[in-house]
Amino acid sequence: MEGFNSGKEDIVDQRVDALQQMFASPKKVYIQAEIVADSDLSKLVEADVIVCPAAGKLDLIVNDMEFVEIRLERSQSAEEKALLTRFKEQLDKEGFLSELTLSPEEKKLIEGASLMTMKPVLLASPEEVDNKKKLLFDAYYRAGYISFFTAGEKDSHAWPIKNGASAWDASGAIHSAIQKGFIRAEAVNYKELAADGSLSKAKANNHVRLEMKEYVVQDGDYLVIRTNK
Repeated sequence: MEGFNSGKEDIVDQRVDALQQMFASPKKVYIQAEIVADSDLSKLVEADVIVCPAAGKLDLIVNDMEFVEIRLERSQSAEEKALLTRFKEQLDKEGFLSELTLSPEEKKLIEGASLMTMKPVLLASPEEVDNKKKLLFDAYYRAGYISFFTAGEKDSHAWPIKNGASAWDASGAIHSAIQKGFIRAEAVNYKELAADGSLSKAKANNHVRLEMKEYVVQDGDYLVIRTNK
């Protein structure tokens, strides 16, 4: 996409900026995205999310239609043919394959297939294309990720995890040794922490919770992981 180069880009998050000020951290660490800026669709197979101008929607659909039609001709499986026929009908309507609900068995049938619209796709308007920072931020969430934060004397740090991940998963995102020694997590959501103005005030206002490893982390959670190390 115009304005993007292949390589790593910071996903700028103003919450990290605010935490750096609150905790007087010497540095801040944004989440980084690995960008593949290429018109060759075959290089996008491993992407978590595809971002393209709205005008590029048809290119993605045509790519998938070509794949589906070739595989449909060659398939010897009745189950696979039925699924591919559903795919063709969806693509004929210029719909994305990600909009279809698939069973675990159906997902296994097309595992590893180079289908672009099976992935999350962010179709960007001309105005959105001009706002690179916001576009990256939106693409990150479209890919199914959320952010949690740590902050202190070392840095203020944003961490990526999949939506629905646990405190146990979050501790592993920080470091495997922290996950191994996990006892509990202190958690307060950024919105409450920002309103309180400091961690000590958040504790005084009973906004800081003690959570076990099964706790499902929410976007914007500030976490302190207690370990036995």
